[in-house]
Amino acid sequence: MNEIAVPLCYLLAAVAFIVGLKMMSTVKGARRGNAMAALGMAIAIVGTLAQRVDFDWTWIVAGAAVGSLLGGWLAYRVPMTAMPEFVAMFNGLGGLASALVALCDLLHWSERTKDVELTPASALGWTWVIALVLSLAIGTITFTGSMAAWLKLSGKVNKGEPVLLPGRHAINVALGVVVVAVSIWLGGFAASHGVQTGAAIAIAVVAGLLGWLLVLPIGGADMPVVISLLNSYSGVAAATTGFVLKNDALIISGALVGASGLILTQIMCKAMNRSLGNVIAGGFGQTSSGAGGEKKKSSYTKVKSCSAEDTVAILESARSVIFVPGYGLAVSQGQHAIRELADLLEAKGIQCRYAIHPVAGRMPGHMNVLLAEANVPYEQLVEMDAINPTFKETDVVIVVGANDVVNPVARNQVGSPIYGMPILDVDQARTIFVIKRSLSPGFAGIDNPLFEADNALMIFADAKEALLQMAAGFKGK
Repeated sequence: MNEIAVPLCYLLAAVAFIVGLKMMSTVKGARRGNAMAALGMAIAIVGTLAQRVDFDWTWIVAGAAVGSLLGGWLAYRVPMTAMPEFVAMFNGLGGLASALVALCDLLHWSERTKDVELTPASALGWTWVIALVLSLAIGTITFTGSMAAWLKLSGKVNKGEPVLLPGRHAINVALGVVVVAVSIWLGGFAASHGVQTGAAIAIAVVAGLLGWLLVLPIGGADMPVVISLLNSYSGVAAATTGFVLKNDALIISGALVGASGLILTQIMCKAMNRSLGNVIAGGFGQTSSGAGGEKKKSSYTKVKSCSAEDTVAILESARSVIFVPGYGLAVSQGQHAIRELADLLEAKGIQCRYAIHPVAGRMPGHMNVLLAEANVPYEQLVEMDAINPTFKETDVVIVVGANDVVNPVARNQVGSPIYGMPILDVDQARTIFVIKRSLSPGFAGIDNPLFEADNALMIFADAKEALLQMAAGFKGK
């Protein structure tokens, strides 16, 4: 019976994964796609458990219960500002799980053959050894790299700025050479149980150090790329672990996650006009400094500002409004306030839309997730390429906590850190309100000429408070 049921479960799971990924390609279908993928994983788990009857169900049930309770509790408690860190942590734990499963499989085989002097390559073949090593190395790189991303995003390491160690590239190459050398030793020469275990742990430790050092030099501006890349790593680690265990469902699901994560990484790089190699080399996202490492003072001379209440008259006469959400909206937890203001504007016949830049926020899709929490209608979320041509005919643009993604120097200032990066063309609108706490620079560490544009007015306030004040002004009309 299992000979038919298990492959059927894996086939259904694979179909659910593929359909789920397809549904996730649109904002409207993302939630259903996530549910479909979860259903596929549940089917895959049932199929995997059906193959085995010689294990203790206590550990299976206890592990599932603890993991479900902990995951649910964390998901419920995490604020929107911490969502990037949360995703980074999930990526890391996925990589760690893959590495631990591969290590356990090696230990299990070593225990069964402890009285026989066999190397893994001679007994199981180099294919199995390569899969094992890749699972250990990529899994631990994903874990430590994701933990570094988590600590940097939460400001616990160098306040999120790059950590540029001298000779870091040479160190990384040396660590990679060590991983390869120890891997060859493990596969072809380690015949005893103790040596095999030691070599596997050495691979994991060195690869873990490499993962940490690879992420440290990467600045906050590149974090959306890093998170999607680490997501791809976690998928590849799962797929290689599938080869170790000869589990088709794990191979399929891991390959899908790895491929989709890599595609998303390329999309992120394109949105920033940067190569993947340039991102991995690190350094972008530093705060501009002068002598002595002091932060560069802004050179603004003609910034005009207004209060949130002053915007009501201009908004009342508008026919179309575009909101541009950024990380500042997430920090202030202003997603419900922006939805309330948009509802009031629409009640007066004013068209409202949201311009979504691919790298706004600190993870791919950060703004989509944030606005979805406030039940913003899916059809009002418009991607950059589609909304850019409409700014010229837009009466009012409200930039909420965004900076680099609306900075015009990306179009014309050669040598700028963001030169060539596609941006939202908000400067072409008739009137622009920019809500920011201060004139501080974005992750790129550069001034934004938009703040001094003739058609721009700054609102120096917390994003949520400013949006609520604007909404209150409309209610009073």
